[in-house]
Amino acid sequence: MPDEPVIVAARRTPIGTRSRVFAELRAEELAGPVIRAALADAGSATGSTLAVADVVLGNCMGPGGNLARVAALAAGLGVTVPGATVDRQCGSGLAAVLDAVSAIRAGDDRPRIAGGVESASTAPTRSADGVPYDRAPFTPAGWPDPDMAQAAEDLARADAITRERQDAHAARSHRRAGAARDAGRFDAELVPLRGAVADDSIGVAEPLLARLRPLFPGGTVTAGTATRISDGAAAVAVVPHRLRGRAAGLVVRGHAVVGCDPALPGTGAAPAVLAALASAGVELGEVAAVEIVEAFASQSLGVLGRIGLEDDDPRVCADGGALALGHPWGASGAVGIVRLFSRLVRAGAPAGTLGVAGASVGGGMGIAAVVEVLR
Repeated sequence: MPDEPVIVAARRTPIGTRSRVFAELRAEELAGPVIRAALADAGSATGSTLAVADVVLGNCMGPGGNLARVAALAAGLGVTVPGATVDRQCGSGLAAVLDAVSAIRAGDDRPRIAGGVESASTAPTRSADGVPYDRAPFTPAGWPDPDMAQAAEDLARADAITRERQDAHAARSHRRAGAARDAGRFDAELVPLRGAVADDSIGVAEPLLARLRPLFPGGTVTAGTATRISDGAAAVAVVPHRLRGRAAGLVVRGHAVVGCDPALPGTGAAPAVLAALASAGVELGEVAAVEIVEAFASQSLGVLGRIGLEDDDPRVCADGGALALGHPWGASGAVGIVRLFSRLVRAGAPAGTLGVAGASVGGGMGIAAVVEVLR
């Protein structure tokens, strides 16, 4: 793969529950430190000082404007470094990484920083005709546009996913994340910020799972099987192969963005993963590590069932997923790439080892990428 762009560094903040540890930090104050850390790591890995061509960040609920440019300036990259902000909702961070990879692959072979950021704590209140609203519509009038919790409940009902399976899935995510934290498997990817050195929701919900009431009458989804609304940022450094030096990294072998039924938006990651695998020319059985954004337990289980994986497949979110870590919407797709970088590159997986990252997206979409270790 002599001409392929390579992800040579990957960092993230700890993920903080909304209104807690990062309550006062604006989005650029979350993104700036991880941009600097990813760039510093990339310089050390490649043995060169990298001149960044662009900063591409995903964001969903920020203040508007070009947040990536604001974050690039906040990171101290200088006035000559531009920025581009991507909004593909929960897939925004992964979409930003793929945009950076595609730009280099298309011929502009200069390094880029890409990722995502969300500050749910400081997201502005929006209104239309004087009426506040939480989010813009995902579909036009006359189309299904369920809130995400209702969509998770609808998927649980459609797929006959029981409360017990959902509770077990959430508990497994917390246990895996707790074990990873205690073993230090997050340490190298984290950028401590405001005194926070770890994700703040790991293990919080697990003792309560069986006692929590459903969010809807007669339903099965609870606060324990829904991820936390969170603050956080993630960034990766993408360099052209000519600048890789001896750095190990990840190469994007295939990727896909697809649409699905907006009434069941949680299923979108499934066809996206299958399309990305087809694009890469590989089978799921060849993949060593999978990171799917766990917005809800029912959503995660619905995706796993559709791609033919068991609930407890050890390859899927092996160190816990968003049910334990939290879900900073615009960053979560990039967090998946950071996790794959740690699980594969930092952990010493041999060249050629494959990983998959994917996310379901509000409005009925999915995004996924297949990556390969390069050494």
